[in-house]
Amino acid sequence: MFGLLKKHLSGSVKKVAEKVLEKEITEDDINGFFAELEIELLQDNVAVEVIDFLKEQMKEDLVGKKLKRTSANEEIKRIFRETLMNILDKEPVDIEGTIKEKRERSEVTCIIFLGFNGSGKTTTIAKIANMLKKDGFSPVLAAADTFRAASIEQLEHHANKLGVDIIKHQYGADPAAVVFDAVKFAKSKHKDVVLVDTAGRMHTDKNLMDELSKIVRVNNPDLKILVIDSLTGNDVVIQAENYDKAVGGIDGMILTKTEINEKGGSLLSAAYSTGKPILFLGTGQEYEDIERFNAEKLVNELLESS
Repeated sequence: MFGLLKKHLSGSVKKVAEKVLEKEITEDDINGFFAELEIELLQDNVAVEVIDFLKEQMKEDLVGKKLKRTSANEEIKRIFRETLMNILDKEPVDIEGTIKEKRERSEVTCIIFLGFNGSGKTTTIAKIANMLKKDGFSPVLAAADTFRAASIEQLEHHANKLGVDIIKHQYGADPAAVVFDAVKFAKSKHKDVVLVDTAGRMHTDKNLMDELSKIVRVNNPDLKILVIDSLTGNDVVIQAENYDKAVGGIDGMILTKTEINEKGGSLLSAAYSTGKPILFLGTGQEYEDIERFNAEKLVNELLESS
């Protein structure tokens, strides 16, 4: 996972440390260090904004300093670590805690999932449903993607395999009404949480993004989670920012297909552009192939060989 990003980050720590030994570091030195690194990080799908942030952090911490041979590597590594943690280490959303809190008030939690077609959104919803069911919660799936052919059948297939309820309307129906009916059903049956599948809207499609805004406006969900294909290139920043704007702010993100992602920069880019936490990483196609995101663990892995 993220092998190329790890190689470039850990290698850069060593390169920078070698060049700053026994001299006072200047701003030009930092710019020079990044001339090569920037190309590598861009190829890893790290956004320019993230690269600039890392560069400015290094200038703030290093310009005017002299580093000794015995401490240079650790000092550079510390700066990289702190900067990456600053980007990735956000207060996570407590999905289970939210559900428990609302259940105590005899209320249903509504969680809406957003993202492109092909991002793994529907499969991710099934994974979350499986996780919550194993934790003792009773999920209901809402087939609010009434736009894409076969989307309802796909979600229904997962519902049947998992043994959970699904609320659906016909294709072309109002997605906001599907969500409303799903929450109403969940309340009547004393279910805990509604997991909403939505159409895979292109962030450039205004009509579909407006429809997404309506779903949120009408149903006032407790959580709005953006599912992103981690293989997405530098477009991930625009994608994340536009979804965030369309729904009045997402609460967190899930990145899929990380098990085959050698680059990994989209993870840094999405986290930096939205300032929102990454909640889970999708690591395969099975229902159990999802893991809670741990920023410290990831950063340690990215820098472990430096």
